[in-house]
Amino acid sequence: MKNIPIGFGAGYWAGAAVFLSAFTAQAAVTLSADGVGNTYELIESKKFGIEVPDCKHNVRHVREAFDSDLDKYVFAFDIHRDLDDDRCTATDRQRVEIKTSPEGSPTQQHARGETAHYRWKFKLPSGFQPSPSFTHIHQVKAYGGDDDSPILTLTPRFGNPSKLQVIYTGSSNSGVKAEANLAPFINTWVEAYVRIYNDDNGSIQVNLRRLSDGASLLSWKSGTLDTWRTGASYNRGKWGIYRSLDNISYLRDETVLFADWCVTETAKRDCPSAIQKP
Repeated sequence: MKNIPIGFGAGYWAGAAVFLSAFTAQAAVTLSADGVGNTYELIESKKFGIEVPDCKHNVRHVREAFDSDLDKYVFAFDIHRDLDDDRCTATDRQRVEIKTSPEGSPTQQHARGETAHYRWKFKLPSGFQPSPSFTHIHQVKAYGGDDDSPILTLTPRFGNPSKLQVIYTGSSNSGVKAEANLAPFINTWVEAYVRIYNDDNGSIQVNLRRLSDGASLLSWKSGTLDTWRTGASYNRGKWGIYRSLDNISYLRDETVLFADWCVTETAKRDCPSAIQKP
């Protein structure tokens, strides 16, 4: 082993701190709104893909809007019940999502054996209407191979009362793994954290907390689960509104707000929480 010099001066340690700070910055990919206009361009500059029905309903379905609760700009995802479809290819469902894409950085593409950490914020509007069919606001899906069904979804579901569900789909033990009443999620900012170890013997952790006071609204931590699809190149995250039209009478036009994505494969601390600890 090489000898390690001692007695470095302040200049050396200052340089080392700058280097470590730069390394940490590269360990996570972040995306936050920065003002009205050029929203798609901002999203794509961070190597996220966009899946929208603009080709038939010719408006931008993701925009930036000022939010008075956070006192800053956020992303507004707009979906229109009677005008939108799924990327002009399927008319029985609607999709307005962003995702980590094939053009993304390695940090956004989670290969077998890698651990992904996702943190972001979302707010469902007053009067939000889910249906008995699916309305996903977050998915983790495989890219390539057996990539039809999502591995993980966060899904508002109509009922008495309506629920927000954590759903896992794998080689076995698929189904709703945790759920909570939807009412506490309405018209309030929620900070979401998802950790997924991507492997045949993988695992998932989900924590949803109210941003204002850190109260836990829904949490789930799995045991060992299959989180890897046969033939996949990598797993990736998706966020937005993806909903079935099978029960269209339950639905309406919606605007769901999102803010401050952070994606990393290094450690949870590289996507720190915005919730102030007491």
